[in-house]
Amino acid sequence: MRYALFLGCIAPLRYPGIESATRLVFSKLGVELIDIKGASCCPAPGVTRSFTQSAWLTLGARNLCLAQNLGLDILTICNGCFGSLFEISHILNNDEKKRNEVNENLSNIGMRYDGKVKVRHFAEVLYNLGKERIEKCMVNRIEKRAGVHYGCHFLKPSKVKKLDNPEKPKMLDELVSWLGVSSIEYKDKMACCGAGGGVRARTPEVALKMAKTKLDNLRNANAEIIVDVCPFCHLHYDQTEKTLGYNIPVVHLTQLYGYAFGFEPKILGFELQAVPIKF
Repeated sequence: MRYALFLGCIAPLRYPGIESATRLVFSKLGVELIDIKGASCCPAPGVTRSFTQSAWLTLGARNLCLAQNLGLDILTICNGCFGSLFEISHILNNDEKKRNEVNENLSNIGMRYDGKVKVRHFAEVLYNLGKERIEKCMVNRIEKRAGVHYGCHFLKPSKVKKLDNPEKPKMLDELVSWLGVSSIEYKDKMACCGAGGGVRARTPEVALKMAKTKLDNLRNANAEIIVDVCPFCHLHYDQTEKTLGYNIPVVHLTQLYGYAFGFEPKILGFELQAVPIKF
């Protein structure tokens, strides 16, 4: 099993432990990740698409072309990247007119997209590998109460992605439970963290308020850790906790799996966060 690894912007620049955890975990599971050389921003749908869909599709198609040249589907580790690239691939793979328009733009840089690359979220790939395969790699059982954060772009649009029930999902809850973690229910579990859609950049006070509401709900439910599947949600929770003085470590799912698989906390980036992760 091989995928073209799309790292996105946040993980390699702000939380390199998420990148190293991803590489280590999938390697141990026997999944080969190939770097996409020359990849750009996904691009972020809340920014580029808001101004021009044509540019958004073309920039995303360029990334799809790089994976196409490798003969591989794409694996993402970020909800935003997944949402953007998945939607772009879905549009271009199914709409010949749009694909022809984008290919006319791509011809200026000597590229052409054939409409065949699929985009996968790493959590979906982990889930499909199955509990038995995961348990064979486990070294540490993690007995913590976790508030799982699905985020906005993982499941929706649900009619297209068809990963889980968007109103009552179970995939991430099961993925942490396989490691011994208790996934708790908490108020507004499916609400946004506050960072997405340009809110954190445009109106940081609103983004802070939204994150505080989530953090209060998590604290009221006695969460010991927050588990996310998106580096941008990860950053927002981590930085908000630093600002407001909360102390519920946020853990990207690959970091959680990395620890369960026996990798050293230092290489997983546990000490690099505003609220360090401790097990």
